[in-house]
Amino acid sequence: MPSNFRAAIEDLIRREAKPVEKYGHQPRLYALTRTIGRDLAYDDDVVFAAAWLHDLGVFVGHRPEDPTELAKWDHVRYACERAPQILLDAEFPAEKIPAVLAAIREHQPHNNPTSIEATILRDADILEQFGGIGILRTVCKVGRDTRYAIFSDAVTTLKKSLDTLPAKIRLENTKRLAEPRIAALRNFLEAVESESAGALY
Repeated sequence: MPSNFRAAIEDLIRREAKPVEKYGHQPRLYALTRTIGRDLAYDDDVVFAAAWLHDLGVFVGHRPEDPTELAKWDHVRYACERAPQILLDAEFPAEKIPAVLAAIREHQPHNNPTSIEATILRDADILEQFGGIGILRTVCKVGRDTRYAIFSDAVTTLKKSLDTLPAKIRLENTKRLAEPRIAALRNFLEAVESESAGALY
């Protein structure tokens, strides 16, 4: 009987994801990978594991709390260091672990993914930075993340996402999914600009 490694990994992240709203990113991200990859040949086990474990290093209790240490923290390297044992403990197929680590290492927008699994994960992670979800994930950090002291900091990040990330999307399925999310983010930023009277703080 095959191991239920998926439930074991999901349970681990449900316990470890802090602040608690960070948990939602993992199931949403995996669902996006399924939609993006629906007509592509790829290893879903690899994408599943990478989607659920890629942000382990951003959770409170895993990342440094000291602002100086946090500023130079490499959460991807941390995830890659921790993931192999987590996967082995969950009875994930050992021969697939290197592919999971490669997908985690290559999931950020500035990376150049070298596999279809990493490309799908990276595209899905870019989608999470647009639309209503992208807005919520950014604005909720204001006042509790050292990078986001005021609303203007969040708006700057959202503008950068709108300006730079659409061109980084690789797959046609993702480009189609991105269109309404990009439009929603653009509309939000235009509303902020028109409503703030130059006094956004």
